[in-house]
Amino acid sequence: MLKKSLLATVVPVLAASVVIAASGPTPAAAKSASAAASSCSTSKLPVHTTGQLTVATDDPAYPPYFESNKPANGKGFESAVAYAVAKQLGFGPQKVKWVVEPFDSSYAPGPKSFDFDINEISITPARAQAVSFSSPYYTNPQAIIVYKNSPLAHAKSLSAFKNTVIGVQIGTTSYSAVQQKIDPSKQIQVFNTSNDVVASFKNHSVAAIVVDYATALYLTSSEISKTTIAGQFSANGGDNWGLLLKKGSALTPCVNKALAKLKSNGTLAALTKRWMSSKVSVPVLK
Repeated sequence: MLKKSLLATVVPVLAASVVIAASGPTPAAAKSASAAASSCSTSKLPVHTTGQLTVATDDPAYPPYFESNKPANGKGFESAVAYAVAKQLGFGPQKVKWVVEPFDSSYAPGPKSFDFDINEISITPARAQAVSFSSPYYTNPQAIIVYKNSPLAHAKSLSAFKNTVIGVQIGTTSYSAVQQKIDPSKQIQVFNTSNDVVASFKNHSVAAIVVDYATALYLTSSEISKTTIAGQFSANGGDNWGLLLKKGSALTPCVNKALAKLKSNGTLAALTKRWMSSKVSVPVLK
């Protein structure tokens, strides 16, 4: 908020500003502008390993975010986004190194062995206390998967799942979304990995599982037969995903600059359309 000033004080300041503008930037201002312009030059980026960009994700890495569980092949939405960001930062594919980072440890406090992690990680205030996030690169709601012959397949509201045993992966936004939006009377079943969530559903240990919408599309079409998405819902107004960096990383502004460029030139929209678009109609549950 600007402080209230007397006209007599403002006029001399404005006059001085005009003189400075007329005579060009001061050496200090020019030096500062030059430093800002070069702060994201590839050679000056504060990367984990000199000369390369280290990118993390979990194992296994599922479609449509990654293909064949091989993040380095550039196929899948998040693999493609990571390489697009790397290109904007000045790193070709051969200069990108992938490392494994379990989902639930990615946002733990402390040093990181990567420059950024891309793993469908939702931006939340709690996580932001321990790590830094880029601006969002995708917004994805939650989805509920059930078997087609389940009475829940035709649910009209989230309240229909009140007495349902629901499975989720530990530490995910799906878990907090189930707590906040459904608040089931039966204990939520929490599993360590996405594989464990799927396995529990296949062996009928749980009657429904909640994952992000894009993952639900993949699971119901390719991974788990005779299933359907009963509905989708948002948690806290949406589920924004960001690139995760160590807390206070000086690389964050440059990553944001790269994402802004990818948004403005249409690259991010094109990658989203290629890897994430779907014509499936899924009801929104409230």
